[in-house]
Amino acid sequence: MHAVMDEDAPEVELPEALGAGIEGRSPALRRALQGVAQVAATDATVLLLGETGTGKELFARAIHDRSGRSGRPLVKVNCAAMPAALIESELFGHERGAFTGATRRRDGRFAMADGGTIFLDEIGELPLELQGKLLRVLQEGEFELVGGSQTRRVDVRVIAATNRDLQEAVRRGQFREDLYYRLSVFPLHLPPLRERGDDVVLLATAMAERLARGLGKKVVPPGPADVAALLSHPWPGNVRELRNVIERAIITSSDGLLRLDRWLSTAAFAQGDPSASRAAPGRSDGEILTERRLRQLERENMIAALTRSGWRVGGEGGAAALLDVSPSTFKSRMKALHIQRPAMVEAA
Repeated sequence: MHAVMDEDAPEVELPEALGAGIEGRSPALRRALQGVAQVAATDATVLLLGETGTGKELFARAIHDRSGRSGRPLVKVNCAAMPAALIESELFGHERGAFTGATRRRDGRFAMADGGTIFLDEIGELPLELQGKLLRVLQEGEFELVGGSQTRRVDVRVIAATNRDLQEAVRRGQFREDLYYRLSVFPLHLPPLRERGDDVVLLATAMAERLARGLGKKVVPPGPADVAALLSHPWPGNVRELRNVIERAIITSSDGLLRLDRWLSTAAFAQGDPSASRAAPGRSDGEILTERRLRQLERENMIAALTRSGWRVGGEGGAAALLDVSPSTFKSRMKALHIQRPAMVEAA
């Protein structure tokens, strides 16, 4: 489902519309930005629709920041990340003694967002038994704390997001139809990266510069081979996958070149045959690297450099020089990644 755009709405420019974190010029992205421009100043409920990794939280922040509620909190809730037994208390709060372990009264996320905006990510994962209570907040602006009888009123704008087909969930009886229609006052489709054309190159360039700075390294902007790899990959994990690939390329580069074709199977995807692609070392086809895995790779790379240099950080041939970073940056990363000199090396 796509939001209906007003063609007379003002043109939206980046980065003013969304701030740091989103770059792009593609028509698909501009259509989404037009939606932000049209709905932000209202109090309408917004339903962000898009695949995992398309930037739903950034768009929620953009809508909040351009609204009359920007001076009040934006409270984020991931409905898929909380146990079903606790989500009601997290959203609506509880009275003391409401359940085992409730030793004091506690406000929920809706109370915290009073006067501002609440962002309900992964709304399709909200348990069916709580959907009626959410519907009441949307319609009446009121609820009771778990274990309480006093009605509390709040003034909260709701932005919800999902990567699920909620209409199909309604047909299956997994999502309330009345809640679906109440949430989708203004549905806004966020395009996947594969539909954004050359945006992937702009994003990769900006990410590489930003991530390299944070890692204390220098990188060369994507070259022709990098661009070909970026444009031919289907990006099932979207912007999140792109960030992982760029960060991994920076971590494993010793000369500033990204060499993205090592991590992306360009030829096979260009021919429409993912099974024929060659996988990068240590990476299975289509794998999306987690933050934990990236830190592990960085740690392994630093230990390899230290081993080659005899655990000498500074000076010519030291581990820092091998990775083209300053000794102070290298030592800082050693501390952050809990890398310690082995006892046998110290004894030597």
